[in-house]
Formats: sequence, structure tokens, C-alpha cells
Amino acid sequence: MDVIWSRHYGLVEKLSLFTGMWPYLKPRTRYLRIGLMTITAVALFVPQVAYQIKCERDIQCILKSVPTLSFMFVAIVALYTFPINISKIKHLIERLFIDCEELETPEEIEIFKSHAMFCKRFSAIYSAYCFLGVYGFTSVSLVPPILDVLMPLNECRPVLLPIPVYYFVDSRQYLIYIYGYAIVSCGICMTALVAHDCIFVTYIEHVCCMFSILGFVKLVEKIFTIPFAVQLLILVISLSCTLLQITQQEAGGLEMTRYVFHVMGQLFHLFCLSFEGQKLINHSLEMRDKIYGSSWYETSIKSQKLLILMMLRSFRPTFLSAGEIYVFSLESFTTVVQTSMSYFTVLASFQ
Repeated sequence: MDVIWSRHYGLVEKLSLFTGMWPYLKPRTRYLRIGLMTITAVALFVPQVAYQIKCERDIQCILKSVPTLSFMFVAIVALYTFPINISKIKHLIERLFIDCEELETPEEIEIFKSHAMFCKRFSAIYSAYCFLGVYGFTSVSLVPPILDVLMPLNECRPVLLPIPVYYFVDSRQYLIYIYGYAIVSCGICMTALVAHDCIFVTYIEHVCCMFSILGFVKLVEKIFTIPFAVQLLILVISLSCTLLQITQQEAGGLEMTRYVFHVMGQLFHLFCLSFEGQKLINHSLEMRDKIYGSSWYETSIKSQKLLILMMLRSFRPTFLSAGEIYVFSLESFTTVVQTSMSYFTVLASFQ
């Protein structure tokens, strides 16, 4: 089982170790890593606040920083979800290890491997997508200086910062330093968000693999429901404001590309979580069909009565929610997109 774990969950463990989310880290090491990541986030947050002050109530200027500010808030919520619930997280990991050790038949091991392989592929693809997205978002700022060299004009093109920040220095002169710090800081914050989501998906896949352990589902719900509610609220507001920015005539082609990166990243993030929630619902509803199709007639009368209770319970789907308001499912995903579009329409009517 150790070989299976290291082969399929190695990336999740490495991301958790880097961000200080791994529950088996020494407390001093965990606090140090989380503290360093918090300092990195705050050091990127303060210049964005300075940029907001510099805007002087210019709505268009203020809205430019909404995507990155929302990203920072979501990353902080994801980062502190784990140290706040460290004992529960450790209990979930231990349950996962124990369940792996209790697998006996080749069929059980094969089912576990299939879910573990999906988790491995998801972690790799999701990580690549998120990091490419954040680096693509920030690297748009390099296009104007590159064009100034390859296709020079009579005057230099306007400076496009990697993120809306104000460092009280000449942005053109120190662009390379601002870009370097932004890409490193955003990458570190994205690591926290990716580690958070990959661990969440690991738990959901394990629940789908061994669905009879209902207490596991309840514990996952207890840990993630409030953080996801906060993230969902930020996402809806940010998505509406970003869509508003895309429709503004003043937005240039490069800025438009940046906003599209942000919208696609947010939608992909929510879709992945909603997809896992939908899988959990489907597995819970399939339980009664699997019991009905099994050789239940070969069991004892006592076991048959227990199976009837399990079938009755499976008529009520098991799900995960964000603050007991948003149920993670594909239907809810479309509802959030529609809600964001509604808010966007209201905001656009004030323009």
C-alpha cells in the first residue's frame, strides 16, 4: 500500500508539504511555512491597496484590481482551512491509510487503484492548468516591452503591470523587478490553492471508492463547508466584476486577454469542485442499485434487513455543500454562472 500511496498521491503530498498543509509536519515547521506564505500574500496585498487609494474613487480603476484581490483572499482562505482544522485533517488522512491497509481482494485493490489514478491525473492536470493560467495572466505585461524592441514606435507603449499594484516608484524603470516579484508571489499563492483543492478531491475520490464509510463524508463536510462558502461569495462577486471589465470599451486587447484568463480560471476551479460533488451524489444514489443487483438472497435474514435499511438510506443522496447553501453539483454550477451573469447585468446597467 505504501507503493500505491507514493505512486498515486505523491504530488498531493508534496504540495501539502510545501504549503505547510500536511498534518504530519512538525508544528514549528508548519507554522514557519504558513507564516512565510502569509507574509508573501500580505506583501502582495499591500501594494494593491495602495493602488486602490491611488485610484481616488475611479470605479474603472478600482475594478481592475478585483480579479487579483479576489484571488489573494481565496488563497488565504484555502491556506488557513488546514491549520484551523489540523486535527480533523490528520484524522481523515489516518482513515485513508487504514482503509488502504484493509483492502484484501484483488477486486477491491483494483477499484482503489482506479480512483487513485484519477486523483493523480486530476492533480497533475489541475496544477498545470492553474499555474499556466496565473503565469499567463502576469506575463501579459511583458508583451509591450517586447513589442517595443521588435516593432518600435515613435514612443514607448504604455506600461502594463503584471497585476494592479503601486510601489511608489517608476513602474517603467522597475517593471522587471515588479514582474519578478509578482510572478513568484502569485505562484506561491496559487500553490496553496492547488494543494487545498487537490486534497479535497483526494478525499472525495476516496469516499466514492469506499462509500460505506459515511462518517468520512460528514467529516469532510464539516471541514470544508465554511471555507467554500467564503470562496464562493468571493468568486461570484469577482466573476461579475471581471465580466463587467471585459465589456468596457476602454479595455485594450492585452487587458481583455488577462480578464479572460481570470474568468476561465475561476470557472474551471468551480467546475472541478462541482464535478467531484456530482460524483459523490451519483455514487450515493447508485448504492441501492448495486445492493439490488447483488446476491442478497444468499445472505442471512438479519443481513437482508440491514440491506433494506441501506437501500432506504440511499434514496437520500449524500452531498457536500458550501455553508449549507450551495450544493456541489453540476446543476449548482450552472446556477452560479447564471447568478454571476445576473449581477453583471445589474452592474452594467449602472454604467
